Amino acid sequence: MWRWLLLSLVLLIGVADAAESGSLTIDTAKGPQHFAVELATTPAQMELGLMYRESLPADAGMLFVYPSEQPVAFWMKNTLIPLDMLFIGADRRIVGIVASAEPQTETTRSVGLPSQYVLEIGGGLSGQLGIRPGQLVDFQGVPPP
Repeated sequence: MWRWLLLSLVLLIGVADAAESGSLTIDTAKGPQHFAVELATTPAQMELGLMYRESLPADAGMLFVYPSEQPVAFWMKNTLIPLDMLFIGADRRIVGIVASAEPQTETTRSVGLPSQYVLEIGGGLSGQLGIRPGQLVDFQGVPPP
């Protein structure tokens, strides 16, 4: 019985911290690029990120939402797939991109500019889709920080 109670508690905690979802569109020279995104808004969600995932659909990603603009850095420990990291300012413009971050490394990655949001998508996609710094990102279903 204790086993079932413990399992139920673990499941409830996991559900309570489950990521919300939304979508976003990036206006590029190649046309609008749409992504369905999981939102990482809590410290636990941000710490887990996209670790342990073996794949990521080309039209999906994870959006890290910070309470205010700040310098942020990421690493790829326990992340199994290469990722592009799009650093986005409070004005929702891309301030910089780290392309094709090597998986399973502890090297920190940053663009050295304050960001309020960071979008992680599949490695190499930003180049393929014409995503560049300065482009505007339109959020749908993403609550304000």
